[in-house]
Amino acid sequence: MRSKLFIMGLLLAVTVANAQIVYHDAAVFPLLGKATESTLTRYERLPDSLQNISRKPLWELGKNSAGLAVRFRSNSTCIAAKWEVLNNFNMNHMTPTGIKGLDLYCLQDGKWIFAGSGRPQGKVNTATIVNNMLPQEREYLLYLSLYDGVTSLTIGVDSLSEINQPAVDLPIRTKPIVFYGTSILQGGCASRPGMAHTNILERMLNRECINLGFSGNALLDLEIADVIAGVDASVFVLDFLPNATVEQMNERADKFYSIIRKKHPDTPILFIEDPIFTHSPFDTRIAKEVKDKNETINAIFQLLQKRGEKNIYFLSSKDIIGHDGEATVDGIHFTDLGFMRYAEVLYPMITKILAK
Repeated sequence: MRSKLFIMGLLLAVTVANAQIVYHDAAVFPLLGKATESTLTRYERLPDSLQNISRKPLWELGKNSAGLAVRFRSNSTCIAAKWEVLNNFNMNHMTPTGIKGLDLYCLQDGKWIFAGSGRPQGKVNTATIVNNMLPQEREYLLYLSLYDGVTSLTIGVDSLSEINQPAVDLPIRTKPIVFYGTSILQGGCASRPGMAHTNILERMLNRECINLGFSGNALLDLEIADVIAGVDASVFVLDFLPNATVEQMNERADKFYSIIRKKHPDTPILFIEDPIFTHSPFDTRIAKEVKDKNETINAIFQLLQKRGEKNIYFLSSKDIIGHDGEATVDGIHFTDLGFMRYAEVLYPMITKILAK
């Protein structure tokens, strides 16, 4: 056995020594996570028809590539990437890898396993994400940047290998799950793209998830309800409370819901309360704001039930991120711990909804 491993190691060393990295345009491979194909460029999230309709901040956030992922297959001994980002953003509470990096996962026994990250250097980036692998066929899932836009992307493999279309239809792309929400939903402040809770759930459920998170701008804009309603989804998840005010909810929440419901009379729709932010025991203004918003969404949900709306669900926020105060960066935006806890609360509920 040892001699066999030694020979394989020697062969791998020779292969690596004789191979160069060859890059392939990622545009030829399937792209997961889009609500519409009618975008100005491939790695945007909002349809081009909204360019002169949506509020400017909302439109600009639609250029962020949160939740988008490329699927491919390769027998390469390494996976590399070259990519350019739109803005080269930096923030003081989120890692560059989460903002504008890449995240690679490999399918092993039906589960997606983390393989490595593409760490950004700036606007134009090159990274070897994983190296020194045996030359075996593998299925890959490459998550794109959460808080910047990707304008170009090529995937590098060694010159002695091939890169092909995926041979396995996972995550399942029929009837995706659509999420609408805020900076938290967009992925703030995951340390890397794969740790946003929509991406965690995509792997846990092995079902495509569409991330329509817009930092600071989940204000129930009705044109976004039209975008959401354009997807033949299995579940719609409405998670807008951290942004929308009580007044905006009272004015728009029913209209927003009704736009989706009109096109999808039987599809489950899940409403989620405002998280109990970790600094609310100290910040009385935040505590009152969370209380008022949660009372408002509860009242709206009860009205929907009273008028006979079916297939609507409600998730209390009391257990979303735990009770130890350790799940956020700044009291509001989640760490990887917060995102994992959130995904672990959502997973059984969404699984139960899908099973009905």
